[in-house]
Amino acid sequence: MKPATIYTFFMSLFTFISCTTIPQGVTAVSPFRVEKYLGKWYEVARFDHKFERGLINVTAVYTFNADGSIKVQNRGFNKEANEWRESVGVAKFVGDTTVAKLKVSFFGPFYGGYNVIALDSDYQYALVSGPNHNYLWILSRHKTITADIKNKYLKIAEDMGFEVSNLLWVEQN
Repeated sequence: MKPATIYTFFMSLFTFISCTTIPQGVTAVSPFRVEKYLGKWYEVARFDHKFERGLINVTAVYTFNADGSIKVQNRGFNKEANEWRESVGVAKFVGDTTVAKLKVSFFGPFYGGYNVIALDSDYQYALVSGPNHNYLWILSRHKTITADIKNKYLKIAEDMGFEVSNLLWVEQN
């Protein structure tokens, strides 16, 4: 095989894999109005991962970039290191902008899925998944949520195949 053919094959494969942004059996919110979603969100719960391990007071702020993509600014406090940690990335829609199926990158050309899979009509509470069932977040415009909202979003996540007992409830103070 010629090097150009091999390169084309692997780039096509990478593009296909990187566009697989939503877990099987999960549907992104539609219709979705990104303008209403922009702004500050508090992370209420998450599946624990290395990139957020030990962080409390985690927030995400979404704003438009000049090119129409979305700036993603995540911030959290690491109690052990006694310091704030911040990561800034970019999100882009995968397909129609009225479907809450996006890809996000914090590391150059590498993207992962960011899917809003449940959202109230006032855009106050959101359930977000990554590209597979190993990534899940409950977000709120407020630092806490009521038991009713918590139970509703846990049920939705469970019905979509997420292991909700693995959620870590984030300290917000």
